Amino acid sequence: MTSKSGAMAAPASAQEFDKEIVDMASYATNYKVDSDLAIDTARFVFLDTLGCGLKALEFPQCTKLLGPVVPGTTVPNGTRVPGTPYVLDPILGAFNIGAQIRWLDFNDCWLAAEWGHPSDNLGAILSVADWINRTNKAGGQKLAGGKIFTVKDVLEYMVKAHEIQGVMALENSFNKVGLDHVVLVKVASTSVVANMLGLSEAQTRDAISQAWVDGQHMRTYRHSPNTMSRKSWAAGDACQKAVNLCLKVMNGEGGMPTVLTAPTWGFYDVNFHGKKFEFQREYGSYVMENVLFKVSYPAEFHSQTAVEAAERLNKKLEEMGKTAADIEEVTNRTHEACIRIIDKQFKPMTNYADRDHCVQYMVAVMFVFNRLVAGDYPDDSEAAQSPLVEDLRKRIKCVEDPQFTKDYHDPSKRTISNALTIKLKDGTMLEEMVVEAPLGHRLRREEAKPEILSKYLNHLKPHFSEGHVKKLVDLGNNPEELYKTEVDTYMDMYVTEKVFGQ
Repeated sequence: MTSKSGAMAAPASAQEFDKEIVDMASYATNYKVDSDLAIDTARFVFLDTLGCGLKALEFPQCTKLLGPVVPGTTVPNGTRVPGTPYVLDPILGAFNIGAQIRWLDFNDCWLAAEWGHPSDNLGAILSVADWINRTNKAGGQKLAGGKIFTVKDVLEYMVKAHEIQGVMALENSFNKVGLDHVVLVKVASTSVVANMLGLSEAQTRDAISQAWVDGQHMRTYRHSPNTMSRKSWAAGDACQKAVNLCLKVMNGEGGMPTVLTAPTWGFYDVNFHGKKFEFQREYGSYVMENVLFKVSYPAEFHSQTAVEAAERLNKKLEEMGKTAADIEEVTNRTHEACIRIIDKQFKPMTNYADRDHCVQYMVAVMFVFNRLVAGDYPDDSEAAQSPLVEDLRKRIKCVEDPQFTKDYHDPSKRTISNALTIKLKDGTMLEEMVVEAPLGHRLRREEAKPEILSKYLNHLKPHFSEGHVKKLVDLGNNPEELYKTEVDTYMDMYVTEKVFGQ
């Protein structure tokens, strides 16, 4: 494929590239997804992710970042942004979709040496698929050889993006060197978008190398005292960078064969303390088959079982005629990752981002109100204004259980255990409540599926008529019809005349 100027960078051979990039490009280009379990799981991830994106539109903090840079701009054959009237270029479209689906931290999750949300990659995948379809159908320029993408194609690319991000995360901790996990979103999205655009395997290597050399996100915005809303749009930023880099390579930009291993100036020496990536397994479909869903609560995933334990304990408190006001203290026996990321017992809760990443706050809200919903995080919410929540959260302490940490990393278990023990003000100690696997865990997948679809339904309702909601839900429940639906046709089903609340 030639550039606009007719010039083209000669791709380096596979032998000259870092093996990590060679393997990634080969998988993205050549692997055939043949796992029915992975595709069916991807269908649930797809619906859940779109639903969570629609829910985010109910929050002005999210919608203020969406839409064209110049108001009123409409891009010919541009991508649609679900729940809005926006028609954007594929780069900005990737940001918009990526930001809205990640905003509430309420869809899928992957926990290992590194944490993250592989569904973030849908921002790039969906934006590019929609744009390519509309461009190819309009005639003239033919992208990706004139390919028309279906929802089934999107699901297959989701499986690959999940796999790249998730396998990289199994043994490689970016958070320990201060980098945010969205670096893996950028790399995974770049890998699959390159293939979507029809780039060769050699060009895919070039694009991936560009993703690794790109300035990487720091985790500063996820931790006190700098926790802020950027954590909610960082994945959207990673998606738009991935699309941008792929388009540059499509137009003739080359790559850097030893971007990881080059002495002094490579990623390993600059960003990873000189350590090389380690791999537990080859790329396949493992991650999608084992991905975690957030079903019950819009809460950072390491807290899910703690919040569920609190909900169960509320029933015992009610039987005893007690309430949250009678609690003297709570001990949470937990895993190391929970302590490192969301243990903020005495840190001030200054904004939404602080609250939805504080296990003490989330557990306290459940004890006080017997609920945890997205509306409990804003500054003006009932929960955020509650003196009892603020008092109780400071009396909830976390202690690490090494066995919980071991089980968290065990590939055969991958549990996210929390165990709460309540001491009442009258000295009574309640029996410890242990929850090892949240509802969205692989071990509880069948139990979760009806709840995931119910969640999707509830997220559709504020945005569409009853008849249209039924049409979307029925299509989502009909894999045969859903899979063959062309992406632009499907995206048109989510278009609205205006953004929610505007």
